[in-house]
Amino acid sequence: QVQLVESGGGSVQPGGSLRLSCTVSGRFYSIGVMGWYRQAPGKQRELVAGISSGGTTHYADSVKGRFTISRDNAKNTVYLQMNSLKPEDTAVYYCNTKIRRDIRVYESDYWGQGTQVTVSS
Repeated sequence: QVQLVESGGGSVQPGGSLRLSCTVSGRFYSIGVMGWYRQAPGKQRELVAGISSGGTTHYADSVKGRFTISRDNAKNTVYLQMNSLKPEDTAVYYCNTKIRRDIRVYESDYWGQGTQVTVSS
């Protein structure tokens, strides 16, 4: 069974930093794209950043220059370094990965449990 475990959320003042981590455990054949989404109250879930297995990254315009996504393939972990945080970054952040459980099947989406990030003075 594949599990995604997130950590690193919390409360911070505007301008502060947080680092989120998401580790994949269990049995699987390969991990593809890994990413972070967020959902603020009353809003739809949105993509924040993504990173391919080869290291190519993509960011939402709202976080470019402030957030950095990275991954450690040896540890099956993806990170999101969030700097210069703003109140509008407040949301529940979800890790998402494309995982191929077996060579005979296609990739499927897996989600973490979500971690709250609150930016407030």
